Amino acid sequence: MLPALAGAVVITLLLLLYMVVAGRAGVALVATGEPLAVGMGAAVLVLPVLALWLLAREWWLAIQVQRMADELAAAGSLPVDDLPRRPSGRVDRAAADAAFAPARDAVEAAPEDWRAWFRLGFAYDAARDRRRARAALRTAARLRRAAPRAGGETPAAG
Repeated sequence: MLPALAGAVVITLLLLLYMVVAGRAGVALVATGEPLAVGMGAAVLVLPVLALWLLAREWWLAIQVQRMADELAAAGSLPVDDLPRRPSGRVDRAAADAAFAPARDAVEAAPEDWRAWFRLGFAYDAARDRRRARAALRTAARLRRAAPRAGGETPAAG
């Protein structure tokens, strides 16, 4: 877990450096006052804004996934990654496919259960479908935020 976090922090710092360099180039182009350069500078300035939004979105998802994992671990229901692996470390494809069906069935049986969506996200991840894994985890996070907490409390927006 710690090496993955360190890698994410390094990539984030490199992306922030890129955003500063691109932002400075965009501002310099706009400052020339030349119509073509101003247009190019404005286009260049869109890139750091887009990168910042995507970066914030991914970090927010990572924080939400960790909170959900902590909650499931405390309840003793965190999915266990015990799928057989190849010598390369990748999950055996047949085992991932076999583990996927129960996770999909659980979501179909209880589409408003964030825990089922969380498990489906990890099943997609084991099957190496990162796009669907993230989508399932985003759905889990949205459902968890909308779910009433123990004691009848409504969660704060976040």
